[in-house]
Amino acid sequence: MRRVHLPKGTSLSTSVLTSLQHALGDRVITDPVALAEAARDSSRYAPEGMPLALVEAESTEDVSAALAWAHANEVKVSVRGAGTGLSGGAVAYPGGLVVSLAGMNAILDIDVENRLADVQAGVVTADLDAAAHDHGLFFAPDPASARTSTIGGNIATNAGGLRCIAHGVTRDSVAALEVVLADGTVIRTGARTRKNTVGLDLTSLFTGSEGTLGVITSATVRLKPLPEGEPRTFRANFDDIEAAGRAITAIVNSAVQLEVLELLDARSVELIEAFAPSGLRVPGAALLVGQTVGVDAEAAAESIVEICRQHGGQDWAISESDDLLEARRLANPALTAQGLRVSCDVGVPVAQLAAVFRGIADLSKKHDRGISIVAHAGDGNLHPTVEAEDTPEGYAAAEVVIEDIARLALDLGGTISGEHGIGAVKLHELPLQFSDDELRVQRAIKAALDPAGILTPGRAY
Repeated sequence: MRRVHLPKGTSLSTSVLTSLQHALGDRVITDPVALAEAARDSSRYAPEGMPLALVEAESTEDVSAALAWAHANEVKVSVRGAGTGLSGGAVAYPGGLVVSLAGMNAILDIDVENRLADVQAGVVTADLDAAAHDHGLFFAPDPASARTSTIGGNIATNAGGLRCIAHGVTRDSVAALEVVLADGTVIRTGARTRKNTVGLDLTSLFTGSEGTLGVITSATVRLKPLPEGEPRTFRANFDDIEAAGRAITAIVNSAVQLEVLELLDARSVELIEAFAPSGLRVPGAALLVGQTVGVDAEAAAESIVEICRQHGGQDWAISESDDLLEARRLANPALTAQGLRVSCDVGVPVAQLAAVFRGIADLSKKHDRGISIVAHAGDGNLHPTVEAEDTPEGYAAAEVVIEDIARLALDLGGTISGEHGIGAVKLHELPLQFSDDELRVQRAIKAALDPAGILTPGRAY
């Protein structure tokens, strides 16, 4: 497997590390087993060496002290929550410092009247959603890893998820942030109001910056009222994945309001069913699943099923059960369990779905490699996974296919990443999407906020 070339860490004397231990006590971890666990994320990239130490932060003050120390000693810092990221952004630097926010997991307040929640960065996404439910509200961002991923990580990567078609990405639910800058300075961005035009939009700047500009320690996020009525889940099988793409375009351009619209190709369904048998039927080519909500959920689902039928959909059904969506959430662990780790998350305009499916099929034939597809179909975000032999040569060959898929997405007016971010995984692809001037502007912002270059350096841009 190809490894990312991470910057080499700085060798420090024991006395310098002791100053950090004096400041943070037993929150500084040097146990080799703990360091090895904290050195990785869920991506296919491995660290090139172990970090010097791990800080298990319990407060914003802990994070500030850790970054001030790293800044003064020119130690590279990686930041992690639950480690569910797929872009290699949280992989540790050799001789570096890992700052973990997993222990900062308090829901500080749910402001029902203003539909806001104040949370620390380590709060698990699904836990906030469940707490909001108790007040008749919900937290809209819904990544497939919602039961393990953290709010801070979601904001840092501007995570997407199953409900993006209805509610947008994480950025659309963030009102304000508390951020620790690279030198330990603590700032606050945004406001609790619905409208705010004061100054530059720093909240949006830090959202999606992948831990390169500052460490998000807490956030004020927007909540929404739970829809009335019972949701409906629908499905339709297609013998032709391009026909499924055309059906998706027609659905999105109809007047029907959707909460979720997902696609899984036959190979992905087969692997999910093998991973966690649930009676999921393998389609001829692709399975389209989704959900409607509200008092007219049944009628909306019936309209969508009819559109599917008009575009070649078969074996359609409408249910009150969430089982199909729960199966969809298992796609990544199911494929990973089969060794299918060489994946990407390109995005294309929805009207180009049929074209991108056709292009991926052509690439599969050209490279003689199977490619499985799972997609947040309603917003054009695809997760193709390339089969690879478990050898360095096999992984390298699969990476060539991944880059060709990225080029295909760009040719269709898309992007090389819809939600996972760049991290270390896609760094080499940036020149495909950005000009030198566009990269220069981004790097100038990084240099202004982190002149020593210690905070997640060499990643994202």
